[in-house]
Amino acid sequence: MAMMLDESEASDAELIGRAKGGDRGAFGKLLERHYDFVYRAAYRWCGKKADAEDIAQEVCVRLGRAIRDYRGGGAFTTWLYSVTLNAARDMMRKSARDMAKTEAYSVHALISGEASAEPEDPAEALWVAVRQLPDKQRDAVLLVYGEGLSHAAAAEAMAISETTVSWHIHEAKKRLKTLMRSAGEV
Repeated sequence: MAMMLDESEASDAELIGRAKGGDRGAFGKLLERHYDFVYRAAYRWCGKKADAEDIAQEVCVRLGRAIRDYRGGGAFTTWLYSVTLNAARDMMRKSARDMAKTEAYSVHALISGEASAEPEDPAEALWVAVRQLPDKQRDAVLLVYGEGLSHAAAAEAMAISETTVSWHIHEAKKRLKTLMRSAGEV
């Protein structure tokens, strides 16, 4: 019982140190503590529940190998977000052929009237537009507005400068205005 209390109250740094040493319980607690963060980031990136679950599971697997490489220079969640983005990008690359099939089916469903062309929730319509942005712009928006990170923390996660994050946000806002206008949302 004392060990369970210790794990639930242990800081991320303590759990990381123990996990690096091979403590499976500490690693499991670390995963449990941050799984929702990983899933939420994955969902915002891809917009599909099943894909977000797949990405989150892939991050859990990768984390088992990568935890030893974590140096602790920044926040664990910043590093974890980078791992999540990489997993999401890898999944996108792997499923390029499947996406073409899915898009073809979606067009068929729209033509036959089986699917809605636009999300009914304005917030979801905005996230659909965000997912259409170029990679760096999308990542900056997801980190700053989706996860609430500062521009500095987003810069660390994206391995770019803070001013570059600000520029990506600025460009994304311009592009989103255009996308939302063309969708009739603004």
